[in-house]
Amino acid sequence: MTTENVSRRSVAADLSTILDSPEVSHLIDQLQEGHQTGRPGYPLRSMIGMALAKSMYALPTWTRTAALVREHPALAAVIAPDGNVPSHWACYRFTAKLREHTTALEECIASVLRALKKANPLLGWNVAIDASDMPAYANGQRFKYKNGPERKKYSDPDASWGHRSAVSTRKGGGFYGYRIHMAVCARTDLPLAWKVETAKMNESPTVAPLLDKLHGLGINPETCALDKGYDGKAVYDACEERDIRPVICLKQTARVKRGDHKPPKCEHGEWRFAGADYDRKATKWRCPTGECKPASVWVKADRLHPLIPRETLRWKALYRGRASVERAFGRSKNEWALAPLRVRRIERVRLHANLTVMAQLTCALNRERAVALAA
Repeated sequence: MTTENVSRRSVAADLSTILDSPEVSHLIDQLQEGHQTGRPGYPLRSMIGMALAKSMYALPTWTRTAALVREHPALAAVIAPDGNVPSHWACYRFTAKLREHTTALEECIASVLRALKKANPLLGWNVAIDASDMPAYANGQRFKYKNGPERKKYSDPDASWGHRSAVSTRKGGGFYGYRIHMAVCARTDLPLAWKVETAKMNESPTVAPLLDKLHGLGINPETCALDKGYDGKAVYDACEERDIRPVICLKQTARVKRGDHKPPKCEHGEWRFAGADYDRKATKWRCPTGECKPASVWVKADRLHPLIPRETLRWKALYRGRASVERAFGRSKNEWALAPLRVRRIERVRLHANLTVMAQLTCALNRERAVALAA
């Protein structure tokens, strides 16, 4: 009798398998080709292992990562079989090298996602998109002192001011830093596409690039769930142009308060949804008793009347799936060290996000392959 449960392995064992995977091995080979002649350094396999270990152990700094590897015999045997564990200064130099080879890193992440899609065909069938704050590693005080002048110079000049909503542990309001925009699989909670921008960047313009990135990876979602902050014609059009059904909660605009979003009505009551024609971009509604002539009408799809009506159980189930992106943010920040930031400048923040997500995806792919072998 086969089972999908796989016995828990140590991080060192998982890391060894990940470093030997074809996707990560190809990244090491690409970086090796660009390695210029100079004094001997640490092997690239060891440096990639340090980057993955940092996220897998949710460590915020390279100093703590290097100290952990030196004190962890099993981990040191995987990352540095020769006993020469990389220093934290070597890790800083390696990240500078990675910033020069961003394309190679992105190709590695894309190959991991394609392998995940092949292992799990339902990956990305329904996605959720949202943005989350990433406060900068800088002085976030807007004013030099109480009731004083506004600060003009910050230690991270790339960051900007933005607004975040309240959560259970802090109140909402302005923050200084960055914002990560992410598309997440509603079934597995895995990040599929992401984009790091400054905090002042609006959320809506990032939807189309994220969806295009998914298509480029061979992931073609059927639906996309977003909160009411994305409620706007541009987002609806961006989804429909890519043959993706938007699932978005309505803002309380004047037309919504007037009731323009409600189904047709007659003297027999509110009409019932009778299906959608995706080719015609319209939904069909019928009289509850069938006595009206005509007994059914077609309503052109738009922001107020989507192809998956908000009155249906399917829309409500899909919108509940939007919570997947919130779970993904929470795990990325608390379990994979996406936050708090310990780097400055947007290029470094983007690299930090890429390495963090890469660790999540490679671990997920490793689990999928372990399940396949156990079956």
